[in-house]
Amino acid sequence: MTGTGYRLVIGDKNYSSWSLRPWLSLKACGAPFEEERIRLRLPETKAEIFKHSPSGKVPALKTDFGVIYDSLAIVEYLAEQFPDAGLWPEDTAARAAARSISAEMHSSFQALRNDMPMDLVSRFPMPEVSETLALNIQRVVAVWKDTRARFGQGGPLLFGAFTNADAMYAPVATRFRTYGVPLAAFGDDGTAAAYVEAIYAMPDMAAWLAGAEAEMAERALV
Repeated sequence: MTGTGYRLVIGDKNYSSWSLRPWLSLKACGAPFEEERIRLRLPETKAEIFKHSPSGKVPALKTDFGVIYDSLAIVEYLAEQFPDAGLWPEDTAARAAARSISAEMHSSFQALRNDMPMDLVSRFPMPEVSETLALNIQRVVAVWKDTRARFGQGGPLLFGAFTNADAMYAPVATRFRTYGVPLAAFGDDGTAAAYVEAIYAMPDMAAWLAGAEAEMAERALV
């Protein structure tokens, strides 16, 4: 990187939920950046990632001073560098809530991740719903309902306008669509379903999805 922008090392757009998160935040704050994609699920994938990220995981944001290699760390850094972008809500209570639910997504929901991995271009039946998976889905629905009720009056996203919290939960919205999750069966009153639609209506989300479709078409030709 030469100082004119950032370089974001990501995995395949169809599969890499963690790569999607800082990509959306970078887009939202208007920071110039280049993408460097590493194909996942190949024998050489791990070695290729280690060339860019000391953790051996993507995403990794290359900056003038070094590499930031965790999704939540990247979006926190972007919020500091671009305060006018509103990546965290201005209101103290809302900002605390946004950080709390973002950290919860970062550290929890293991059954949801394992049983319903992100696959944007595919459509699958719901997997067998274990008690743990059901609790994960119910918790996400509750987070979205509560956040929208408390802070979402200014727009269709969790805190009205886009924040890092939306970046953290966007991959979950895609999972719900990929697996046709009947959200009403998990306590949704329509709020969660509307939020999924709002995520997909974002132009940046549409651009990421188009990239995923192009990548999968490329894989099919190999």
